[in-house]
Amino acid sequence: MVIKNRAMFNVPDESAMLILGAHLSTHLQSGCVLFLHGKLGAGKTTLVRGVLQGLEYKGRVKSPTYTLVESYQMAKTQIYHFDLYRLADPEELEFIGIRDYFGEGAVVLIEWPEKGANFLPGPDLNVTIGYQGQGRRVSISAETDKGKHCLKMLRTTHL
Repeated sequence: MVIKNRAMFNVPDESAMLILGAHLSTHLQSGCVLFLHGKLGAGKTTLVRGVLQGLEYKGRVKSPTYTLVESYQMAKTQIYHFDLYRLADPEELEFIGIRDYFGEGAVVLIEWPEKGANFLPGPDLNVTIGYQGQGRRVSISAETDKGKHCLKMLRTTHL
C-alpha cells in the first residue's frame, strides 16, 4: 500500500523480513538515519540483519541491547546499529559521544529511538513494525528528502 511519503508491507515471516531489509539496504544513502519502532520481538533486529546481509555482511548480527551499539564496516559505508531499550537516561548518549556516530559516511539504525529523545537527530526514515496475525506489518515513512528518495526507490522493489 502506498500513501504519500509512506509505504506499507505485509511481512509473513522472518525470511520475508530479511528480504525486505536486503531490499531496503540497496536504497540507503550514506548519512541515512533510520528509527525502528515496534514492540519487543516485533522484528527490528531481524530487519537490521536483512539490511546488513543485503550489503553482503557475512558475520553474526546481534541486538546491541547490552552494548548499546554495534558497528559494521562495509566496503562503502559504516553501519551503526543502536538499541536504546535499556537506556536509563537519554543524557547517557552524550557520554558515549553519540554525535560522533552521525555523518555522511555512515548509516545509523536505531531501535527504541524514543528513549534517546532530544539527543538524536531526526530520522530520514521511520520504520514501524507491528504484529499482524503470525506475520508483521511494516510501515516506512519518509521524513526528509533523502528518506523520500529511498522510499521512492523501495516502492519499485517487488517483494
